[in-house]
Amino acid sequence: MSAAMPHTRGVVFIHSAPTSLCPHIAWALEAALGQRVHLDWTAQPAGPRLLRTEVSWAGEAGVGARLASALRGWDHLRYEVTEEPTASTDGSRWSHTPSLGIHHSWTSANGDALVTESRIREAVRAASGDAARLQAELDTALGGAWDRELEAFRYAGEGAPVRWLHKVG
Repeated sequence: MSAAMPHTRGVVFIHSAPTSLCPHIAWALEAALGQRVHLDWTAQPAGPRLLRTEVSWAGEAGVGARLASALRGWDHLRYEVTEEPTASTDGSRWSHTPSLGIHHSWTSANGDALVTESRIREAVRAASGDAARLQAELDTALGGAWDRELEAFRYAGEGAPVRWLHKVG
């Protein structure tokens, strides 16, 4: 008998989406969560003719990865999916932009991105003693380019309503 997965929670932030994708996004989230989803779309001030929404979820560890995978592949979509850590699992954040694709970061309890020892060693090796190159390698590992591109879209969403979804089982 397998052990039950720990329960966690997270948020799906759709920072910008063209209107034509909105129903498809809802269907993708429903498939990943295994339940009906209602999304409240609002205008995205950072981009003309773009919409934004966010939804909180609760469920087993690993749901965040399923949600990020369900949204992957739509080139005109900016989104982030978070999953909080549990006593036995790390937290995660997936960030996607049209120009950069998807980036995954492990996260600490306070939401900071974590970089593994092997990734740091690889950055040091790749930099070959060049401080500027090391800085660039670490910025990539931390998802700096994704943060910079998404920041205007995050800011535009401050004060937006959040809907909670609870996944059962």
